[in-house]
Amino acid sequence: MRRRDLLTLISGAAALTLPVRAQSPPLPVIGYLAPESPEPFASRLKAFHDGLAESGFVEGRNVAIEYRWAEGQYNRLPALAADLANRKVAVIVASGGAPAALAAKSATATKTIVFEMGGDPVALGVVDSLSRPGGNLTGVSSLSVEVSRKRLEFMHEVLPAAAGFAVVANPTSPTADTQLRNLHMAAAALGLQLHVLSASTEPEFDAVFSSVSQLQVGGLVFTSDPYFAFRSQRLAALAVRYAVPAITQTRDFPIAGGLMSYGGDFTQSHRRAGVYAGRILNGEKPADLPVQLVTKVELFVNLKAASTLGVTVPPSLISGADVVIE
Repeated sequence: MRRRDLLTLISGAAALTLPVRAQSPPLPVIGYLAPESPEPFASRLKAFHDGLAESGFVEGRNVAIEYRWAEGQYNRLPALAADLANRKVAVIVASGGAPAALAAKSATATKTIVFEMGGDPVALGVVDSLSRPGGNLTGVSSLSVEVSRKRLEFMHEVLPAAAGFAVVANPTSPTADTQLRNLHMAAAALGLQLHVLSASTEPEFDAVFSSVSQLQVGGLVFTSDPYFAFRSQRLAALAVRYAVPAITQTRDFPIAGGLMSYGGDFTQSHRRAGVYAGRILNGEKPADLPVQLVTKVELFVNLKAASTLGVTVPPSLISGADVVIE
């Protein structure tokens, strides 16, 4: 036997006796459930990633994320949530409102869920209490739903001569009825008439704006709903086309050319959801993490839009705004 062959044989035998090197453990997986598509969700998703990084996790480095997007169709959320619940995910993040949170809660009683929403999670039956959520859920809630009546009050300040306003609600939203009750009470206190309009698809938006002149109302007040929030550019374009004063929950609306917005700070709520997801991955239990409330509420006013519409924003409203777009 040649020397080269002998060395090959010896090295091969030695390799068989070496211990097998341990493989790297698989990355923990987050199941991310959202009511929208990735593009309009981009700023919220960035905030979530920022929060996740605060807890020491970066996607692709030490955590993997499986995304499920409902593309604006709430009826798809239960099946998407069930799909994530049946996979080997360490935590499900139900982001972007009550519809996603309720779908995730219905899908599993064992997988940990971190929700992000604008409504009251106790009133909606998502958790038992804010301080002691119990079970497998915890998360973050802002005040976007609770301040819907304040939007009507702001519109009344801008248009004090208007006898009434139209309120736009998404009938598929689990918070629509509560918001409408609060708005009716606010209208009664202000001596205003309310006309409730429904919209849950984009083709219905045109009819909503075109009906303002027929109803002879001062303008539109949008209830808090993810479907409206993520179509702010479309709503702003229609507000400009039909010359309608309107207010929504998210800053994206006045930034895109609408009159006003008033609602919770979505950047903070999504970032905190990311922090909580990371803490869960680090071993904390959802029952030990109280539901966080984002109490900051933002008022954005677009004075350029006001000038185009021929309305005057009171100085008190301008001085109290978080951002004034000139």
